[in-house]
Amino acid sequence: MLAGVAVRDADLWPLINQVSELELHHFGRRYSDGPAELKAKKILKRKAFRQAAQFPPFDVDARRLLAKHCLDDGPSATSSMISALAQAKIAFAQDVLQACAVARARVFATMVPADAPKSLAPGLRKDYAYLFERFSYFLEDRGSGEQGIVVFDELERSRSHLLIDQMRRYFVETQKGRRRAAWIIPEPFFVHSDLTTGVQLADLVAYIISWNVRFGSVVAPARRELDSLGQIVREMRYRALRDIDGNPEFGIWSITLIPDLRPRDERDPEN
Repeated sequence: MLAGVAVRDADLWPLINQVSELELHHFGRRYSDGPAELKAKKILKRKAFRQAAQFPPFDVDARRLLAKHCLDDGPSATSSMISALAQAKIAFAQDVLQACAVARARVFATMVPADAPKSLAPGLRKDYAYLFERFSYFLEDRGSGEQGIVVFDELERSRSHLLIDQMRRYFVETQKGRRRAAWIIPEPFFVHSDLTTGVQLADLVAYIISWNVRFGSVVAPARRELDSLGQIVREMRYRALRDIDGNPEFGIWSITLIPDLRPRDERDPEN
């Protein structure tokens, strides 16, 4: 799963500030103070939903106070505090996604089954290329002449260098890449996710898509408790229209399934 959130630069800082305000609103403090990180797998795991259901919904003010007590002194937390914190986590995720939607954010993702055949070629992986394709369509359709910047969660150093090299060769040496370089700056930035709100937003979206968003031939079971969050994510997809095989109104969605990572010549070498 590769996923990202596209936010215009003028909207990013207000969105970051709003996410910080939502932390205070729901938790009574910054959840991410110190080494803690707002990872979706922590705040939206199945256990959080089970804990949230142990008590009826708390009043917002009472929930915030109980959640803060739980974060400040976890070892002595009561069952009501634990449940209130779990409810606060789910409500926080919902409000963050709504804030992204209001900020006109768009989500992009390539979903790859675990058993998808992999390519032997050394170039940029197909799921990255498809993600950049859809991002470039979105930027092109805006008609503003602005270029997009790609920001990744930091990888191990050698993997980061490899991805930078693959991206550079894709955007410089391939015909499709050169076209898309008009809209996307070919060299990415790498940041620490625990220090960068934007990457945490992408992590939240990726988790929800992975566990809930289903369409077409995506047959993996979905976690139904994530339905309301998945619906917001689906509404933030982008649909580009392009002339494909003589159909000028062919729709290309920003979230797509890639069942096979091999290029066409590897799938059918005789042709």
